[in-house]
Amino acid sequence: MEDQVLLAMVLRDELEDGGYRVLELAVRHQEAIALAQEMKPGLALVNIELADGDDGVALAWDLKALNIPVLFISGQTDKARLAKAVAIASLAKPYSPEDMVEAVDYLFRHEHGDESRPGPLGLEMFDIVSKDSAPAMI
Repeated sequence: MEDQVLLAMVLRDELEDGGYRVLELAVRHQEAIALAQEMKPGLALVNIELADGDDGVALAWDLKALNIPVLFISGQTDKARLAKAVAIASLAKPYSPEDMVEAVDYLFRHEHGDESRPGPLGLEMFDIVSKDSAPAMI
């Protein structure tokens, strides 16, 4: 758990350095939903397994109900693939912070029809980001 929080903090810094506004870090399902309802992010980065046994797929369904697109980040690529009805894409572990920024860049470029550069290795697309979403995330 502590390693995941440290990784999330590194990713936050990398995304902010890449020009994105990261709203908050949440480690539990209910915490993430409360933040999403309040802040309406344009994209949520969700791990398949959350703290205290919370399920990232269940969180993704709740975020989808709020019209918030989800990028799964997980080493469990089979489980992420099975949950593709709820997420727009999955980024397989291991990945670097630079890979995450590249994946988010790709998702927002892809949304606007720009596929001039490929996404990072390990990024599997399921859908596109909503055209109404802003480049901010939880």
